Amino acid sequence: MKLTDVWKSRSKPTISFELFPARTEKAAANLEKAIDKLATLKPDFVSVTFGAGGSTREGSRQLIKKLKEEKGLEVIAYFAGFGLAPNEITAVIDDYQPLGVENILVVRGDEPRDKDFTPHPESFAYASDLMGYIRPRYDLCLGVAGYPESHIDAASQAKDMEYLKLKIERGAEYIICNYFYDNHYFFDYVERCRAAGITIPIIPGVMPIYSIKMMRMLAGMCGATITEAIETEIATLPEDDKEALNDFGIDFAAQQCAELIRAGVPGLHIYTMDRSKSTLGLVNRLREEGLL
Repeated sequence: MKLTDVWKSRSKPTISFELFPARTEKAAANLEKAIDKLATLKPDFVSVTFGAGGSTREGSRQLIKKLKEEKGLEVIAYFAGFGLAPNEITAVIDDYQPLGVENILVVRGDEPRDKDFTPHPESFAYASDLMGYIRPRYDLCLGVAGYPESHIDAASQAKDMEYLKLKIERGAEYIICNYFYDNHYFFDYVERCRAAGITIPIIPGVMPIYSIKMMRMLAGMCGATITEAIETEIATLPEDDKEALNDFGIDFAAQQCAELIRAGVPGLHIYTMDRSKSTLGLVNRLREEGLL
C-alpha cells in the first residue's frame, strides 16, 4: 500500500521503525532478534537503509525481502544514489518490484566505504536530480529526507529549504525527518515548510538515547543539537549505569513523542539502530497512554 493513502485514512499517527542491513554475523544475529521483537509491535511500516556499494546494496534487498515475505510488514526502501549510473538505478528499483515495494525514500546518500567503489561519471550529484530521474519512470510513492536543523552540508537554512522545494516539485510525496532532541526545531521546520507552500506529510524522526558515546557520535555526524536539558539529566545518572541511561532515554523520547502527537503529527519514525529494547519501551508507553 502507498503510505500517502495510509496517512490520509488514519485518525491516529502511524508508527514506524528504521533498520539497516547487518555487516557481520554477530550483527545479523542481533538484528534477527530485534526484528522478531519489533514485529510484535505491528508497525505501520519499516524503512530499510541502502548503500550504493555492492555488498550493502544486496544486504538491503535481502532485509527488505525478509521483512516483506517473512514478517508481512510494509517497507519503505531507502534509495541512496550516490555515484550510481542511471542504468544501475533502474536495475535496483526493478529488482525491488517483485518484492512488492511500493514506497521509496530518495536520498543522495554518502560515499560507499567499499575501497573499490568509483562514482559513475553520469551519476546524480543531488537527491533532487535523482528524484527527477526516478519520478517519470515509476509509479511509486516517493519520499525524501528532511532536516529540521538543516542538512549538515547546507550553505544556509534558506538554501536547504530551496533544495527541499525542488525535490517536491520533482515528485516527492512525503518527508521523513532527521531526528532532533528539541521539538521546537521540528515545529519551526514545519512552519517554514508550510510558509513555503509545502503541503505534503512531514514525519518527525525520533532517536532514543542508547548510549552516551553513540549519542555524541551521531549528533556530530548529522548535526543534531544535544540540548542542555539532556546534558544536565545525564550528569545526574550513576556513571556507567546502562539501565538508568536506557530508562532516561525512553522517558525523554516518550515526552517528545507525546508533545509531537498532541501537535497533530501524521506519524513517528523511530531510528532503532537495529535494537529493540528502547523502542519496545517507548511504543508500549505511548500505547498505554492512549496516544497511539
